[in-house]
Amino acid sequence: MTSTAQLYHKFLECTSVSTDTRKILPACLFVALKGPAFDGNQFAADALAKGARYAVVDDPAVAASDQRCLLVDDGLTALQDLARYHRRTLTIPVVAMTGSNGKTTTKELIAAVLSKRYKTYATLGNFNNHIGVPLTLLSIRGDGDDRYEMAVIEMGANHQQEIALLCSIAEPTHGMITNIGKAHLEGFGGVEGVRKGKGELFDWLAKSGGTVFVNAQDATIMAMKEERSFKEVVTYLTDGPTLLDETPVVVYRDAAGHEVKTHLPGRYNFDNMAAALAIGAYFGVTSEEANRAVADYNPTNNRSQVVHKGSNTILLDAYNANPSSMAAAIRQFMNLPAERKAVILGDMYELGPESEAEHAALGELVATGKFDLVILAGKDMKYALPALPKAYFFPDKFSLHNWIMDYPFENTHILIKGSRGMGLETVVPFI
Repeated sequence: MTSTAQLYHKFLECTSVSTDTRKILPACLFVALKGPAFDGNQFAADALAKGARYAVVDDPAVAASDQRCLLVDDGLTALQDLARYHRRTLTIPVVAMTGSNGKTTTKELIAAVLSKRYKTYATLGNFNNHIGVPLTLLSIRGDGDDRYEMAVIEMGANHQQEIALLCSIAEPTHGMITNIGKAHLEGFGGVEGVRKGKGELFDWLAKSGGTVFVNAQDATIMAMKEERSFKEVVTYLTDGPTLLDETPVVVYRDAAGHEVKTHLPGRYNFDNMAAALAIGAYFGVTSEEANRAVADYNPTNNRSQVVHKGSNTILLDAYNANPSSMAAAIRQFMNLPAERKAVILGDMYELGPESEAEHAALGELVATGKFDLVILAGKDMKYALPALPKAYFFPDKFSLHNWIMDYPFENTHILIKGSRGMGLETVVPFI
């Protein structure tokens, strides 16, 4: 059986770590994971044939077939233990963030700001779970001038004790919670469960003597801060920056009076920017550099994107959706000055028994917006229909695509938002 220390020495001989045989790089370390419908052990030989240097497996028969196979008790546990071992060789600040909404955008903004002064590694995409966080940590490598000086780690969770696990692997030195909202209600068991689950990051930082960054204008986060004793607390949005405009994009004034125009819409994104500016200032990034990083950041990941198609302007926020983020986006869109406005909204996932009530409440909110056109997609959006008798409803995207092709938009601002599983970005080419 291969110990973690032995596995780490093998890891140092490799160029990278992969759990997917479709993404094998030369001399990488392949880790075989198992799921409900697959067994990574069955692909170990394929990974080696494609150029992996070693394969970590937990099937003795597979291990016996090739001396390059490293036998462990459990592939996932081995991956997490390897990441934990590697983390303890790093002496750099590790900034972690979690929350119900805005995690990835906030992570991207923080990384952009810190990168103005430090060589920074940040979570790629949304690699923020019990597999993605270990893979992220194992990517933080380099020697000499190539050595990373800062890490920004996004932590996602859909049930309690998951953030606690991720903290035990990443061992963050600094951290923040973007907000507490109605996300993953089914797994967390309600909003109080979300509060407790996300609060596990604060628990870790309080216990380990870490630093927390707290939005002074968020009563829930401030209350969570007061429930714990921290070595260092940095509050932001106390005296700057100041929001000047949020439609169609955020414009803010910093503490020195400089006006900054960004590529991101909405008050909710202003809060994310303020967090990045505060963390940058804490680590010595100048306000000029930080403002430039925030102003230059332009998302390309289906999150808060502004897309122009012909005479139409699309606000594409199709990466994720829950009742809190959906309500914030809709309220912001209501305030957008435009000649003609339409919303294309998809199902909100992982709400469990609350799904019917939350979709119905969403319908009531949308009705107050008096939009020129309301389009609903997905099986649970039918619960929003009683409040929206004039809305167009499509249980599947195929029929939605066909309808949009038959009824083209002109001179319209369009908000597109839904959960990741809906994949509503596929609508854009038909507009």
